[in-house]
Amino acid sequence: MLDISRILNSWEYVTEEVTVRMIEGEDHKPKIQMRLDLGLLQMEYSGRPDGKQPHGFESLLEYYQHQRQEHIEKMNSEDGFFLDPDDCASLQHEALQYYYRYLSLFHLEEYEAVERDTDRNLRVFDFIKKYAEDDEDRYSMEQYRPYVLMMNSRAAAHRLLEQNHGEEAILRIEETIARIKNFFSDYGRPEMADKCSEIVFLNQFVEEIRSRWNTDPVQDLREKMRLAVEKEDYEAAARIRDEIRKRMRGAH
Repeated sequence: MLDISRILNSWEYVTEEVTVRMIEGEDHKPKIQMRLDLGLLQMEYSGRPDGKQPHGFESLLEYYQHQRQEHIEKMNSEDGFFLDPDDCASLQHEALQYYYRYLSLFHLEEYEAVERDTDRNLRVFDFIKKYAEDDEDRYSMEQYRPYVLMMNSRAAAHRLLEQNHGEEAILRIEETIARIKNFFSDYGRPEMADKCSEIVFLNQFVEEIRSRWNTDPVQDLREKMRLAVEKEDYEAAARIRDEIRKRMRGAH
């Protein structure tokens, strides 16, 4: 057995901070280490964070997706395919590994990798919600969806800001705010959006971007209108056009 006291003594744990670093492993691949009060976590940079390949697949999500596809090919339908409570518990445990990694990656400013892992966990939420056998399992991960959407949006926005695309960063955040609001509406609780800490944070982030990068709200609206036209959502484009005209009149 190996004593890791030397490593821990040389790397101080800081209370209420995410203490992480990137190292090169003995296999010459990057590893992420997170310092905890009683030790540390070490994670692979890509693939499953613990480096395992369950049933020969990159992760359990890919394995269960493969099982679903085999069921469809055999039965000519996905009817009858489900995840039992043990399956759901395994997927939830695996998602927690990815949570620790994307949290670490965010503090390391590895934003593209954060997007990758948060996108992945959102797919897990969707998969469990659709195929869980038990109602309690089906909605067990939904409480985390606003947070993961927020982290995904923050990472995307930071990546765009690194490329000096302030307007696109704001647009990306506002799209996420709309998704979170729709999430509450879908569950019949639209009033919860006003109390949602993720929405509050993202709105503050937008204001910070506007003040720091001097972005033009009218330019943001023009970009939204362009995207609406591309999607042939002409009703939305007309509403945005009217808002642009209103703002332009107010500026004179």
